[in-house]
Amino acid sequence: MLRAAGIGHGDEVIVPAFGNIEVAAAVTEAGATPVFADIDPLTYCLDPFAVEAAVGPQTSAVVVVHRFGRSADVARLHEVGQRHGLLVLEQGESETPYAEVAQRRERAAYLDRRLRGVRTPEGSGGHTYQQYVVRVPGNGRPDRDAFARAVQARGVECRVPVKTPVHRMPGFRRDVCLPETERAADEALSLPVDASLTKREMNRIVSACNALGGLLQPAF
Repeated sequence: MLRAAGIGHGDEVIVPAFGNIEVAAAVTEAGATPVFADIDPLTYCLDPFAVEAAVGPQTSAVVVVHRFGRSADVARLHEVGQRHGLLVLEQGESETPYAEVAQRRERAAYLDRRLRGVRTPEGSGGHTYQQYVVRVPGNGRPDRDAFARAVQARGVECRVPVKTPVHRMPGFRRDVCLPETERAADEALSLPVDASLTKREMNRIVSACNALGGLLQPAF
C-alpha cells in the first residue's frame, strides 16, 4: 500500500511501536523512515494527539493498526491526516464470524464481572475480543511476569501480548518518549477468551487470577 501510494525515500511514516515489527519493517522496505507515536491506553491503538505531535515536515503518511479487537479512533486520525495532508492507511485484524464474536463477548463479560485485582479491558459495542487484555498492577514488568507464571502454574494459558515495543528493538531503536506504550508493554497480559472455553475453564481462569490478588512482589 505504501509503495502504491508513492511513499518512499525522504518520506516519514508515523506508526505505533506497540505491536509487531512488521509495520515498521514495511515502511523501511518501502524506503521511508518509521516515526513512532504513542498509543491510547484504553484501545492500545495510535493516539490522535500523539500522532499530531509527531508530524514533521517530512511526514507523508500514518499507518493505523487496530489492536486486540478494538478499533482506533479512525475519524479523529483522518482529521489529523486532512489537516496535515497525510495519507492515512489502516491495518485491520482478521475477521471473525459473528457467532464466535458473540461467544467471546459473553466470556469477556463473565471475566469483567468476576475478575479482581487486575484492570479489565475497557468494553465497547465494537470490541470483538481478538484478545482479552488485562493490566496487572504493581511494579510493572516484574509483577506482571510473576503473575503470569503463577497463573500458568495453576493451569491457565496466558501470554504477554507485546514483550518489547518496536522502538526498543535492534534496527528500530529511537530515543523517543512513549510512556503509554512502555506502560502497556510492562503491564499487559492476555487471558483466554476463546469461544471454545467451557464454564469450568472460565471458572479456573477467575479462580487462578483472584487467588493471586493481582499484585505480587517483584521477582528476583
